[in-house]
Amino acid sequence: MAIFVLDTNVLLHDPFCIYKFKEHLVIIPIIVVEEVDKFKRDQSEVGRNARTISRLLDQERLKGCLSKGVELKDGGHLRVVLDSDEISSPHALLSISKSNDNYILGVALHYAKGNPDQRCVLVTKDTNLRIKADAVGIEAEDYFNDKVKIDELYEGWMDLEVSGEQLDAFEQEGHMPLPLEGLYVNQFLRLHDKDRTREVLTRVSPDSPVLVPLATTSQNVWGIQPRNVEQRLAMDLLLDPRIKLVSLIGKAGTGKTLMALAAGLQMVIDEQKYKRLIVSRPVHPLGKDIGYLPGDIDDKIRPWMQPIFDNLEYILHCNTEDMGKGQITYQYFIDKGWMIVEPLTYMRGRSIPNQYLLVDEAQNLSPHEIKSIITRAGHGTKVVLTGDPHQIDNPFLDASTNGISYLVQRFKNQRIYGHITLQRGERSELAECASNLL
Repeated sequence: MAIFVLDTNVLLHDPFCIYKFKEHLVIIPIIVVEEVDKFKRDQSEVGRNARTISRLLDQERLKGCLSKGVELKDGGHLRVVLDSDEISSPHALLSISKSNDNYILGVALHYAKGNPDQRCVLVTKDTNLRIKADAVGIEAEDYFNDKVKIDELYEGWMDLEVSGEQLDAFEQEGHMPLPLEGLYVNQFLRLHDKDRTREVLTRVSPDSPVLVPLATTSQNVWGIQPRNVEQRLAMDLLLDPRIKLVSLIGKAGTGKTLMALAAGLQMVIDEQKYKRLIVSRPVHPLGKDIGYLPGDIDDKIRPWMQPIFDNLEYILHCNTEDMGKGQITYQYFIDKGWMIVEPLTYMRGRSIPNQYLLVDEAQNLSPHEIKSIITRAGHGTKVVLTGDPHQIDNPFLDASTNGISYLVQRFKNQRIYGHITLQRGERSELAECASNLL
């Protein structure tokens, strides 16, 4: 049995972490409980997590005395360590500074010295605290339970070399057995011969274990035409009503939001497969916040939603010949009830049936927030998430712990889900250079 001492940021990140250390002993210093208490009135996700861990600890308290330890449901044990001279001053570090971090480090050092035959680990998301732990000889780790290896993240498609006979058979029959093991539902394969003189785009069927051609034939969607293979695959997922959840990941300028908006307009206005297009994005500023904004809710959210409006204006510009130049703006779609643009703040508790929901900048959402959004989807609703895990403005998340990366890892073999990672930027030559060089 190992001993794990938890820092405050771990509990605030995942309040259910106390149940994820299997048969081992989980130690929570009393100073951690005090720090959690400071966040309990916050209306953010951190505040919700603080209230959740407090309720969980109170439930475990009913089993017995937390200072002596209680048994958890998975066979592990939980103990809340009270302040004492023995623990609060185990090392000269604490005599230098009486900070909370040093007290937590002192607790870990106390248990490491008192149990030399057992592994004692300080679990914290604080990089500096892990460095200090290493300096005093304490093993320290980040909290890995919900981390995703971003370099190994599922991309949604791959190249595969096949024989010319296999390509001929596929073109004649319209399908072929899966050529590899371990393929995921709705994964795309670009089949090509040895010399790459022939190639065909295919997808693992959501209905049976075979490869089938792309479902969509139209390449022009509201004036937006895919410029590369990845965009064509993404458009195939966006226009397929069988796929209820789509995630698009890519660096700036790869066309994620633009394609998602164009597909939404196509399916809401032209094909009438959904009642309304709902567009939303989290409110996280790039750089220092400018403070409160004047006006009603429309005035307040306009700066946050301006990237959406920019993309809509570009789509309308591509359709000026059909609509009449200068006769229509994105406000026309809002007035007609075809589209709603709103912040994610008001999503909780809603039920959204038969609508096309686009969530932009989803990399700034936590796994819990992603779950809260997707569970709003009612019957007939399609949810599209776009984002770049390498451009995160939320200070509590990174490329490995954000919600969209977590979702890709969990959903990648579901029949109603499809994903594409876009690599090639198409916004402009300057934007592509900036993304690659800066």
